[in-house]
Order: sequence, then C-alpha cells, then structure tokens
Amino acid sequence: MNFQFPEGLAPPPGISKEALASVQHDFMQAWQRLSQEATQGHLPAIKDRRFAAPAWASSPPHLLMAHLYLLSANVMQKLVDVSDASPELKDRLHFSVMQWIDAMSPANFLATNPDAQAALLDSGGETLVAGVSNLIGDIQKGRISQSDESKFVVGENVATSAGSVVFQNKFFQLIQYSPTTPTVYQRPILLVPPCINKFYILDLQPENSFVRDAVAQGFTVYLMSWRNPLAEDTDGIEKATWDDYLQEGILTALKVTQDISGQSKINALGFCVGGTMLAAGLAVAAAKGQSPVASLTLLTSMVDFKETGPLGVFVDEQHASLREQQIGHGGLMSARELGTTFSFLRPNELVWNYVVSNYLKGESPVAFDLLFWNGDSTNLPGPFFTWYFRNTYLENKLSQPNALTSCGVPIDLRKVKVPTYVYGSREDHIVPWHSAFASTAIFPGPNRFVLGASGHIAGVINPPAKNKRNYWVADKPVKGQAAEKWFAQATEYPGSWWRDWGDWLASHSGKRVKASKTLGNQSYPVLEKAPGSYVKVRAV
Repeated sequence: MNFQFPEGLAPPPGISKEALASVQHDFMQAWQRLSQEATQGHLPAIKDRRFAAPAWASSPPHLLMAHLYLLSANVMQKLVDVSDASPELKDRLHFSVMQWIDAMSPANFLATNPDAQAALLDSGGETLVAGVSNLIGDIQKGRISQSDESKFVVGENVATSAGSVVFQNKFFQLIQYSPTTPTVYQRPILLVPPCINKFYILDLQPENSFVRDAVAQGFTVYLMSWRNPLAEDTDGIEKATWDDYLQEGILTALKVTQDISGQSKINALGFCVGGTMLAAGLAVAAAKGQSPVASLTLLTSMVDFKETGPLGVFVDEQHASLREQQIGHGGLMSARELGTTFSFLRPNELVWNYVVSNYLKGESPVAFDLLFWNGDSTNLPGPFFTWYFRNTYLENKLSQPNALTSCGVPIDLRKVKVPTYVYGSREDHIVPWHSAFASTAIFPGPNRFVLGASGHIAGVINPPAKNKRNYWVADKPVKGQAAEKWFAQATEYPGSWWRDWGDWLASHSGKRVKASKTLGNQSYPVLEKAPGSYVKVRAV
C-alpha cells in the first residue's frame, strides 16, 4: 500500500499552506501506521459501534475500508478546524461535513457492509425481503421507524396515570391527576410540557412516569396537554400567535389551577420549550402586577439563547425571513419537518442506525416507549413558530429586559421573583447545559441548579427505582457564577435527581392536608378521563 499527497497541492480557499501541511503530515503518519498494520495482517478492531460486529473484524478488506473511511472523515473535520472561517461558519461547516461523512459510511450500504451481507446469506434472502418491506412501510409513513409502534397505545400502556380532564379550550386540555396518598401538599403543581411534543414524555409507563412519581410523593399534579393542530382544522388555530399561546395557554392554565385548588399561589414546572413559554407567561403576569406561583422549575429549558448548540446552524436572518414569508401569517410548521431536523442533529444514532437495522438487515425495531413518543410529535401554528424562532433563537430578546412586548405589556424575566429550580442535562444537544445554567443569572431566585447525566430526554426521565446515572449539586448560591466554576465546586451523587427536586418542591408546597376524593370543581367539572382526547390526535 503506497499513497502520497500530490506534490505542490494548492490549499483550499481559507486554509493556509502551513495549516494544510500540518493536516497532510498527520494524515501521512496515520496512513503509514495503517498501511504497516494491514501488510502485517494486524489491523486493530474498531470501537465505533457501526463497525463493531464480528463480520467487520473477520473480513480484512472491509475492516481496512472502515479504517480508511474513519481516517478520511478525521481529515475532513481537521480541514474545517484549521480554516480561517468565523466560529459561526465553522459550526455550519462542521455540521455539513458531519452530515456528508455520516451518510457515506460503508456501514450504510449493503455492498460494503459485511455484517448485513452475512445476515442476507444466513437467512437465505429473508432479510432483504423484510428490509424492503420495512422501507416501503416507512415511505408510506414518511419517516424512519425507531420503535415498534404497534406495541403502544396512548391511554392503554403509555400515559396511564389516573386523572381527568377538567378544562379545555382550543389550545390545550388541563388534566388533574388523582391522588394516591391519604394526604397531599396544600399547594399543587402545574406541569407545562413542550408544545412541540406530546405531554406523555412525563407519563410514559408506570415505572418511569414523572407524573406518577410526583403524585406518589403527595403532590397534586395538574398538566397541560397541548392541542396538535392539523391542516384540516377550521377554527383558525393555524393563525395562532405566541401571545395566544401565553394568554390562552399558560396564563389560563395557571388561573384554572388556582381556581380548582383554591390556592392563590401554585407551583409551576416547564420542560424544554414549555419552560421558555412558562417563564414568558410569568413575566407577563409580573408586568401586570400578578404573582401566581410560589416556585418555578425549569427542566432543560432556555431563556437565554446566546449559545444554542447544534441547532444554531439553522439560525440566520435568511431562514427566519423565509419562514415568515411561508407561514408567518398562517399555516403549520409540520411535525415531520421538526422531527427530521432534530434527528439529523445526531444522524448516526437517530437516522443511519435505523437505515442499517431496518432496511439492510431487515430487523424490526424494538418496542421502546421513549422512541415511540419521539415519533409522535405535533404541528405548530406558523405565526407562533416564526415569532419564537426570530425573538429567541435569532435575536435572543427574551433574555433582555423589556426588549419584547407580549400580551400588551413589556416583559422582563427578572421580575419573576420566586425560588427557582433549574435542571440541565450534561450531554444535552438541544439545550446545552451551560445555556440552561444561564437562567440562574436572570431569575432573582433564590436559585438551585442541578446537573444530570445523559441527554435532553434520558437525563430528565430517570426514575429513582432504576438507580441509574448520576447528578451534580452545589449547595452554595449560583447567581452570578460561571457554569464551570459552579461545576468545579459541585458534588456528584449517584442515581436520579428526582428526589432532590421532590425535597426542594416540598419546601414550597405548604402543609399536608386530606386528599380530595373528587377532581375539578363546580366551575370546572370533569370532562373526560385522562389522558384526554387532544393527546391522541396524531400528525400525518
């Protein structure tokens, strides 16, 4: 094996000769090591899960191909690193290169994947037939299947916590959950999930239900189930704005929860975009001289959008203007497009992994409740989406005092003066934990920041009974600290952060009283059993 870079190779635009020479030198060293190992028949196994199957190690030509692929991929990313592009452009180049590299992996093609070839031969061609069938089924659905969706039915084996819908309007249904303890804390909690997804991420199955766990601790739980707008709807939901979602959604849910519970102040929790909306709604209330909550919990939520992580590659004026022209005055941002965007933030895990297993190897996806939920997203009204995109991701105005007017008043998050529990996930690619931590510099507090292991969803849905993962807490005040300084003094604890949150919430929930045997009240009677009808509407 002999390879040489062409003599006098001109550097690409934006890369100096010195930088190119450094990349060439590193490549040649790696190439020479690989060439020597291949000649001696001692190519090392590859830890990358795409090439970890025994079939790769037992086929030297395929193993060499995988090594060359990884070597080439490394060179492409290094060329971006050494370019003189701006940091923002480098992020976009890295993202684009990643998409190309991951798509061109030899694992993704039957002709170059020895593991898929072995499965084809061992099955007598049955894997090919099954793979084609899986492909046709996914084409009809318009998305890649990540879970065996036939094994789950909303209301039957996911979203099964007992309760009732006690209010609804054209934006959401409000669920009140039935108590499971003789006494409950006097002050209830309202959960605000993201409107981009269904609420039952917080109520998957009994063993990993955040709702069920909170109820078991004696908290009276109310939860917003957002409506999933469809193209055929005729009540004007496709023209709903950010202000509509705050006024008719967040602020209405807070008021109804106050009225049913008889408490002038309640606790409130927002998850992801739900946390952003909840914070904005509370800022509107504060601007009007109202203080409806005694405490605020934000789970993997951003209110300061200075650092948006991988999603930042999609954020620019051109994209914002295009969306405003397309759907800014009416129409829907489709769940399918939103889901595809999030999947391609981690393409190897959420796209190509399933291409290989579903289509090349003809395997059926396993039944996994979290991935079933992930495939059940919601559409968003265009005016709501475009306002949110511009004023948060693009211009980061929500974090600036009085830079925005919502529901007729200028808003300032710093006027939300309540104890605040802020949670971030250390490996979150949607809400980087440093961005979640940035909320502690905005809310007056007192603030408690907790960092959990894992990612955006798996870090949050981490029931104590599983005794998995870990979390970090620093008991010293966090306001004004840098994220890394906070982490340096934080203490690591094994297991779930849920108990830490439960203890904190209990301190803001008043005394315990006898649990009520009825749900709702005379003004807000029971409308239907949980999980309600809104959550069962699927986007097509």
